[in-house]
Amino acid sequence: MGKRLQNAIHQSERLGKRLRSARRICSCSSPPPPPLIAHSTFSWYEKDVWTEIAKFLDGISLVKLAMTSKWFHRLIMEDSIWKFVTLRDLLVPAPQHVAFKWFHLYASAFDGSHSFKFRQQEKHIDWMRIGAFFMDSSVALLTERISCSPKISNEDDVKKMLKSSGCCVLDNIKTGIWIADLQLVRCPVCDLNTCDGTMQTLDARHIELFLYDEYKNGSWEYQLIGSHDGKERVAGASGAIFDVKHLKDPSSCVVFNLNSWVGKPNDWQPKAIITQHAVAVNTNLQENDGLHIKYHSMRAGTDGEVVAIRVSQQLL
Repeated sequence: MGKRLQNAIHQSERLGKRLRSARRICSCSSPPPPPLIAHSTFSWYEKDVWTEIAKFLDGISLVKLAMTSKWFHRLIMEDSIWKFVTLRDLLVPAPQHVAFKWFHLYASAFDGSHSFKFRQQEKHIDWMRIGAFFMDSSVALLTERISCSPKISNEDDVKKMLKSSGCCVLDNIKTGIWIADLQLVRCPVCDLNTCDGTMQTLDARHIELFLYDEYKNGSWEYQLIGSHDGKERVAGASGAIFDVKHLKDPSSCVVFNLNSWVGKPNDWQPKAIITQHAVAVNTNLQENDGLHIKYHSMRAGTDGEVVAIRVSQQLL
C-alpha cells in the first residue's frame, strides 16, 4: 500500500515536471487592428468637378445653375467657363484678346440680337442666323460672284474694281470672331410700309460690336463703300466675305462648290454656308432684269478698324 502510494506520488511528480516543461497552449491572437480612420465625406462644392460639368451645359442651363446659390454664381461666372462655352458653341478658335468679359460676348451672340434691332426696325422683315467665322488677318474680300474663286485685282478704285470683277478688298478689318446673319429688309428707296420691294443683305459684325457704347448711341454708322448695277439677268442673288489670308484654304474653296449648298433652280428659299474663314449666301431668283448691289462697312471711329460689313442685293 505504502509502496503503491509512493509510486503514485513519484509518477505524479514526473507528470508535473513534464507538464511544466511542456509549451503552454495559448489562445489564438491576431495583430491589433489599425486605428479607425473616418471615411472622407463627399462634398457637393468641388470646384474642379463643377468646372468640368459646366463644360457640358448650354448657356441657359449655366445661368439657371448660377442662380441656385452664391457659391454656384461665383463659380459659373468665371470668365474661363464662358470663354470655353462661347468658343464651343460658335465653333471658332480663340482670339488673342477680347475687350469684354466672355459672359457678355456669349449673351450678345445668343440673345437673338441683330443689327436691325438697334436701327431701322421699321425696314426689317425677317432674318436668319448663319453662324460665326474667324478673321485671322485684317484684309477681307467682299464679292457677289461665287461661281468661281475671284481674282484679286490691283485696281485701287473700289467702284472700278466692283464693276470689272464684282468684288473688292477691304483692309483694316478688326480680327477675331465675326457673327454672320442673313437679313431681309424693305426697299430702302421707298418709305411706304406697303412697298413689296425687298433687299437681301449679308450682314456680318465683330462679336464685340453690340457692346460698344459708340455703336449703341449711334456714333458709329454704316458707310457706303461702293455700288453698281448688274443689268443682265442673274440666276441668284449672292454675297460672300472671305479672309484673304485663307482664300485658298480647302475649307474656303467649299464655298465655290455651289452644288454642295445652293438650292435647286426651283427652290426660292435663301441658302447659306459658313466655314472657319468665310461666309456666303445665295437666293435663287425668278425672271429679272438684274440687281443693284451695295457694299457697306462700319468703322470704330473715323479711321478705326472695320467692325461690320454688309453686302446687299436688290432687284432692278
